[in-house]
Amino acid sequence: MNAPVWITATPPTPNGDLHVGHVAGPYVAGDVLRRFLLADGVDVRYTTGLDDHQSYVPVRGLKDGGRTGDEVADGYGESIVRVWRQAEVGFDRVVHPRKEDGYRAHVQDFLERLYDAGHVVARTRPLPYCTPCERWLYEAYLTGKCPHCGSSSNGNACEPCGRPNDCADLADPHCTVCGTPAEVRDAARLYFPLAPFADRLKAFWAEVDMPPHLRVLCDRMLADGLPEIAVSHPGDWGVPVTVPGFEDQRAYVWFEMAPGYLWELPEAQRTQENWPAPVQFFGFDNGYFHAVLFPALYAALHPRAALARAFVVNEFYQLEGLKFSTSRRHAIWAHEALAEAGSDVLRHHVLADRPNGRQTSFTRADLERTRALLTTRWNGWLERLFAAVARDSDGRVPEERPTGPAWQRLHARLERIVAELREAYGVEGFDTRHAVALLDEVVASADDFGFVHAHERDRSLRAHRAALTAQLTVAGALSAWAAPVMPAGAARLAALLGEEADRAVNAAALTPPPAGRPLTVPDRPVFGD
Repeated sequence: MNAPVWITATPPTPNGDLHVGHVAGPYVAGDVLRRFLLADGVDVRYTTGLDDHQSYVPVRGLKDGGRTGDEVADGYGESIVRVWRQAEVGFDRVVHPRKEDGYRAHVQDFLERLYDAGHVVARTRPLPYCTPCERWLYEAYLTGKCPHCGSSSNGNACEPCGRPNDCADLADPHCTVCGTPAEVRDAARLYFPLAPFADRLKAFWAEVDMPPHLRVLCDRMLADGLPEIAVSHPGDWGVPVTVPGFEDQRAYVWFEMAPGYLWELPEAQRTQENWPAPVQFFGFDNGYFHAVLFPALYAALHPRAALARAFVVNEFYQLEGLKFSTSRRHAIWAHEALAEAGSDVLRHHVLADRPNGRQTSFTRADLERTRALLTTRWNGWLERLFAAVARDSDGRVPEERPTGPAWQRLHARLERIVAELREAYGVEGFDTRHAVALLDEVVASADDFGFVHAHERDRSLRAHRAALTAQLTVAGALSAWAAPVMPAGAARLAALLGEEADRAVNAAALTPPPAGRPLTVPDRPVFGD
């Protein structure tokens, strides 16, 4: 019996619609792993939430002319969930923090227990303040220059280098709402010192599967001395702090996410500390939180519980050379791309172009080339195949079985491909770029086989029909092998062939269909909308 697998994807901030960069990041990729493991008979739980309490939510409302944070979060939250459905991303649990009974108390209890145990401490330190707005500045309210890399950064964490900051250490700090230079005042906040957990983190980093870029970030933070992280801010948006003396503050939203992930689990697993070691999907800009902050927080309160098994990290997906950005409205919105191209085309494209270990860049021209690939190669091959079966075998699977040296070579090649495909779909070797390339190779090989053996019709009808059965065999395997990447098209193909959907990705799928089975000629493109 396969051990259960818990997959998480970073909750998106509902300060705007999902853009194609989000789709290319954690969400579709996590769904690929979910579908592959489910078809393999693994007990899988794929979870996420909506990051309602990010300060980017109320800031979006202020910039939009005075909408409340609740209005912003509700509107964009509904849009985000709708896009996940349109993109065929199947979550088992989506947490709605502002609307679920017990969530707030769960986060407050997590913070209180850390404070009572001495892991969270009070500190009075400088914090930027905007006099015109009468507001303390942190996270989205603050912009300046990162103290580590010098890049433009918001408060608390820098996206380009991934390092945390303490807000007051930003150079040239300004209020993002009104643009006024910030003044620095002393403020009492709650902090979580990371240094006491250095040894536990080093041991964890030695075990967890993570990419070198993230490992470099962890090593540099350790070498520079693990900092103390502010876990509360004076403000009015987010989960209220219940620690005495700090009731006017809100929990830092990235602190909140640590208990937030646990809230995604069934209560029995959450309370009994018996959750599976998660496989976590996120962007590099969220790397420090997942690799440093969260493991330290869990180690403090749940020392016997499992930490992450693997981090699947994407770099930035750019739009014409610049990072996709919801807050700056530099984006191609996912609902627009899905309406134009459909889930098969968009999933194939972003998974083939996934920013794995390097930044990649989206263009509409590249998306159109992906659409053309599916139209001409994938669907073209299938249309020719089904038409030939209808014409030369009365619309049924031929009696003739695949045979001959050419089929033996193709079969052996496909067996090698599916072995590589299983590795590319699996946790340890997860690589959607390679997986999509392998699927394209399957189709290209079958298409070439079909063109070569089409001439058999003029020589031997039996040999021609055997070649058709060979191609139907590959099509049946493709309906299983492509399902994690393009579930909608794969399900259509399986139905046309009379096969079960969501079969395992293995060599057993490469079995000739029963002779005489009636086949349905497609009345629309199989892959793509």
